[in-house]
Amino acid sequence: QVQLAESGGGLVQAGGSLTLSCAASGGTFSSYIMAWFRQAPGKEREFVTGIRGSDDFTYYVDLVKGRFTISRDNAKKTVYLQMNSLKPEDTAVYYCAAKYSKSGIATMVNSYDYWGQGTQVTVSS
Repeated sequence: QVQLAESGGGLVQAGGSLTLSCAASGGTFSSYIMAWFRQAPGKEREFVTGIRGSDDFTYYVDLVKGRFTISRDNAKKTVYLQMNSLKPEDTAVYYCAAKYSKSGIATMVNSYDYWGQGTQVTVSS
């Protein structure tokens, strides 16, 4: 069983930066693909980015490519999401997710086994 806890959300102006953290407990962290999803009001939860534990391979959706950076520290069992050049359309609840796998990074919500409680990110214009 893996427990995930996000932190670092908040209110930021457009063009600003924010770093989210997700601390994991339980399980062998390096065996998990870690991902960030987000859900805006009235919209479905969507994949943002993921990172593989075995080799730090990363994948980003086009909307955030070049602005967001995912990283992980296996020793600290923590995954990070550095968000730069934030836009109002980035406003959402951001969720950390974990999937026990050493293969490709899945982008579907139901592919992930464990979820954090979410952290709100609000970008003002």
